[in-house]
Amino acid sequence: MSVQEYLDKHMLSRKIEDAVNAAVRAKTSDPVLFISNHMKKAVSSVITKVKARQILDSRGIPTVEVDLFTNKGMFRASVPSGDSSAMFEAVELRDGDKGIYLGNAVIKAVKNINEKISEALVGMDPTVQPQIDQAMIDLDKTEKKCELGANAILAVSIAACRAGAAEKEVPLYKHIADIYGKANSTLPVPAFTVISGGKHSGNSLPVQDIMILPTGAGKFEEALQMGSETYHHLKSLFLCLVCDSFGDTIYGCSSLIVREQAVITEKYGANGCNVGEDGGFTPDISRQALLLSLTILIFHMIDECSLSLTPVREGFDIVREAIGRTGYNDKIKIGIGVAATEFCIGTKYDLEFKNKSGQNFKSGDDMIQMYKDLCSDYPIASIEDPFDKEDWEHSKRFCGLGLCQVIGDDLLMSNPKRIERAIHESACNSLLLKINQIGTVTEAVEVVKMAKDARWGVVVSHRFGETDDSFIADFAVAVGAGQIKAGAPCRGERLTKYNQLLRIEQELGDHAVYAGEDWRL
Repeated sequence: MSVQEYLDKHMLSRKIEDAVNAAVRAKTSDPVLFISNHMKKAVSSVITKVKARQILDSRGIPTVEVDLFTNKGMFRASVPSGDSSAMFEAVELRDGDKGIYLGNAVIKAVKNINEKISEALVGMDPTVQPQIDQAMIDLDKTEKKCELGANAILAVSIAACRAGAAEKEVPLYKHIADIYGKANSTLPVPAFTVISGGKHSGNSLPVQDIMILPTGAGKFEEALQMGSETYHHLKSLFLCLVCDSFGDTIYGCSSLIVREQAVITEKYGANGCNVGEDGGFTPDISRQALLLSLTILIFHMIDECSLSLTPVREGFDIVREAIGRTGYNDKIKIGIGVAATEFCIGTKYDLEFKNKSGQNFKSGDDMIQMYKDLCSDYPIASIEDPFDKEDWEHSKRFCGLGLCQVIGDDLLMSNPKRIERAIHESACNSLLLKINQIGTVTEAVEVVKMAKDARWGVVVSHRFGETDDSFIADFAVAVGAGQIKAGAPCRGERLTKYNQLLRIEQELGDHAVYAGEDWRL
């Protein structure tokens, strides 16, 4: 074939002429670069290969990472993992060989991507996210993605989403907003974990985490500053006393307080600054924290007070003191992740389930009263999973009180059928969305629509086993979630989400809107 025949066959002469004309019209100072980019845009992007590997998440447990290739570049994604493996969520495929990573290896999921999913997707346009996700769902042929694994499918789904954004030459959050069907530019209120408890920590705090929500910030950058400052003030409370010395006597209290400094420092000192899997502090909050609470109250010269000896209240007292030190009292709300399923035995709730020396069983009605008292005494704006995942009756009754946002996590498991039931029964008023519980970007978008149509709040959430992938930050902005839960303002795998939100806010400039007081809309 001659050169002319080759040019004619592929219509290259016409395409090159069009590119040159475009360069002239643009009056570009670098015509070669301009023409190169113009020619590249003229070629539609298609998926050419999908390659997966096994990596480790933030807990040192295997998870899936994917490189998706198009004729224009490579796009990477990795998926998180959690402890839950309930019957209503998509299945995370693991090998089960106890001799390799204690049964947690994901070589089967990786193989499914490299040998099955890749073949099914090659040649597809990466901008058509629903078709890509449906192709994988059809290939799997199971309701909970048991065959290929939700970890395999989601990793590819996210990577394809990034490729689609690149093809359209728009930021990832704008591409997801197109999939969602609405143009959003709302930065979510972060729910920072500051104290970790429950089964993820070695202290006696029964609830899973205590969080702070900077709803009074004017923009996300300010919210992140508030969260970080509060976190570090909280750390100082565990490292040292409220003040260096009170003198011999204060309000009739003897210098015993001064002599007890060593006891309190020993109680909270270095160990109090250990962190849980999501970065929250794990102090040994227990009845013995009375001395710290007493010191704080005396420092503020409170004459009449009522000291609670319960670990939950002690946790709130310490967090409230840290907030007070920042001066953001009116701008930060408190949230609590209860994860009540973890300590529900039959129809009772054992708040001492981590204490081998005793039990403290409460009925569902007792729990409702406890939450009412807490909401009355502290600036609590949100409670997550206040009851067992099958305790629909008490969830409904508590939600009906309208005291705060009631989030469904284990109650819903990001499952459309359970979300539909909860909407019908008014069992909660906010969705905690864990994308890996449902398995594809498209399906995640659809459950957000369900929640929004019901006028629920939406919290886009991380998992305890995280990676450095920041996808949920873009997703939260794209769907106008209003809230994001990505852990404490520390640890790289958590901060990568918050830092991405900073970048998005900067990019949006004057068009950026921080959810703030409208965090539930």
